[in-house]
Amino acid sequence: MFGIVPSAPVLAFMGLGTPELIILGIIVLLLFGSRLPSAMRALGGSVNSFKKGMDEGQDDDSDRFQNRDDV
Repeated sequence: MFGIVPSAPVLAFMGLGTPELIILGIIVLLLFGSRLPSAMRALGGSVNSFKKGMDEGQDDDSDRFQNRDDV
């Protein structure tokens, strides 16, 4: 009544369906499988250093406001 409802969700990333995405994933794993652990380690290190930087920035701001002398 309100329109056609597909029976299964459609994966439309640049016109690729589920079988194409699976084949593409397998090809990526075959080509870059040996490099994935080091790439994920590097990504994790980047995320950790970003979080540390954000925490240090918040600490600096809170110290600045707590140690401020009112004139």
